[in-house]
Amino acid sequence: MKNTNLLFSLIFILVFSSFIKVQAQASVTAQAFAEVIAALTATETAQLNFGRFSPETQGGKIVLTPDGARTAQGTVVLGGGTHNSASFYITGEYDATFSITLPSGPTVLTNTLNARTMQVSDWQSYPAPGIGVGKLNGGAMSVQVGAILNVGTMNDNPVGIYAGTYAITFSYN
Repeated sequence: MKNTNLLFSLIFILVFSSFIKVQAQASVTAQAFAEVIAALTATETAQLNFGRFSPETQGGKIVLTPDGARTAQGTVVLGGGTHNSASFYITGEYDATFSITLPSGPTVLTNTLNARTMQVSDWQSYPAPGIGVGKLNGGAMSVQVGAILNVGTMNDNPVGIYAGTYAITFSYN
């Protein structure tokens, strides 16, 4: 009798359990979002220009700060004419922060007449280089860049115009 009751109970549970729906999972429709922001752009608004000078007997350095102040070291004598720090106009997403990466090493300037060279090193910027140092207040900001020009003697660096290029990277954080 016990076996019959047990068998009857099992059959009853199996038959009626097929009518009961128990769900072990749930599905939901969710939303996803993405927002495209304005591209970060940089425009050179002033070129890095160490100005006119004479190396004299020993040469030396010309220090040009990001705010445009120019000083000479060694026997370098500063001349008249224009000199200025580089300036870049950065635009992008309103109030976004961005990073500034300056050249990691020296850049070579070459005399256009005789291929003699000078090196530009010790790059500086305002704001200072680094991650998240700039903020696009109203979607724009100016960045100024200065450096040091290493000058040889008059024999090493004869009269002429010296020119070269360098790369600065501006990137969103």
